[in-house]
Amino acid sequence: MSKKLHIVSLGCTKNLVDTEVMLGRLKDFEMTDESGEADVIIVNTCGFIDAAKQESLNTIFNLDAGRKNDSVLVMAGCLSERYKEELSGELKEVDIFTGVGDYDKIDELLAAKQSRFTPEVYLIDGAERVVTGSTYHAYVKLSEGCNQVCSFCAIPSFKGKLHSRDLESIAREVEGLVAKGYYDFSFVSQDSSSYLRDQNTQDGLIHLIKRIELIDGIKSARILYLYPSTTTLKLIKTIGDSKVFHNYFDMPIQHINDDMLRIMKRGFGKAKTLELLNAMKALPSSFIRTSFIVGHPQESEAMFEEMAEFAASFGFDRLNVFSYSDEEGTSAYMMEEKIAPKVINARAKKLGKIASNVEVESLQKLVGKEISLIIDGESDEHEFLLSARALNWAPDVDGEIYVNDREIEGELSFGKIYRARITELAQTRPLATVTGNV
Repeated sequence: MSKKLHIVSLGCTKNLVDTEVMLGRLKDFEMTDESGEADVIIVNTCGFIDAAKQESLNTIFNLDAGRKNDSVLVMAGCLSERYKEELSGELKEVDIFTGVGDYDKIDELLAAKQSRFTPEVYLIDGAERVVTGSTYHAYVKLSEGCNQVCSFCAIPSFKGKLHSRDLESIAREVEGLVAKGYYDFSFVSQDSSSYLRDQNTQDGLIHLIKRIELIDGIKSARILYLYPSTTTLKLIKTIGDSKVFHNYFDMPIQHINDDMLRIMKRGFGKAKTLELLNAMKALPSSFIRTSFIVGHPQESEAMFEEMAEFAASFGFDRLNVFSYSDEEGTSAYMMEEKIAPKVINARAKKLGKIASNVEVESLQKLVGKEISLIIDGESDEHEFLLSARALNWAPDVDGEIYVNDREIEGELSFGKIYRARITELAQTRPLATVTGNV
């Protein structure tokens, strides 16, 4: 009788890839959604900001409260790595601790009931993954760590400097996933536009794009998490010329005021940021996602208003809003002129409303247009609606389209690409009529 496994992946999509590697090592376990039935419980934690840290700890405590007496609770990932000494000594609820270097050794750690923190970050190289959540889409990790020195970010303190995967290692992984039926890919890392710079290659992403384009069977791809100072006009043009990669640009700029960008140590000013954004915007069917941080130390009301006005007027398709989190180990943590929590909350609320309006304005532009979309399954909203997303959108973050009609014969298949016309917008959900096969 096989043992049962319950696993929780928190945080970013890079964490999800690591969780899928652990699943690949634990294929002999029977997966269960009921943590109380599990013999092994694994939480792959996030340690980026306070809210994520608290979510990780709450998850650990809740799972411990309801688990079997003889079960094993494992704490893995970024939070465990960042605070390994403190947590290992104080968190008695956890049986095994491991960080960001041993995902492919999780079976060994369980067999030995041993905690381990390998000093190097883990990069996939031939490890078998169990891709979750989709039968056609997979995330592919490009690198770990980061060479940037952003004032607010603690990630380099526990993941180290940039460490890129070998290009052929990535190509082999993608080829293997294509052989299993996957055709849509999102390439991710902390700073994707710096890919291979640690190996003295300045145009690493361009090489990646050219290599991935050679793989038969890929219908759709996008790159997530570009960094302004390492994104070039040449890279933007390469994406624009690609027949595989969408004109999809996820570039968190964090602010637009020149003084604030300098304080944040972003390495780029407003003029160059605008040059990149306008080059992206000029491409046909471009989709631009960004993020902003409100309440960073020394952010004046005028600086915030400049950012808010820019966020509302530029024409982004999606934007995320993050409240500044005071993280030990960062240069911002030592700065004076901290912004009061009440002010941060007010600014986040205002920018959040702008973000909602930006999304609606972007979606309204789709009404009356034909697009390519993928049907994921039945909608949770109503039994007569199907849940879909635009082919160029990133899964999970860019929204959902409801398919409520069709002009073709036969049943519609989940995981298949169709042509569809957006007929109207129901609040923040586009309604679509399928018009043909692709």
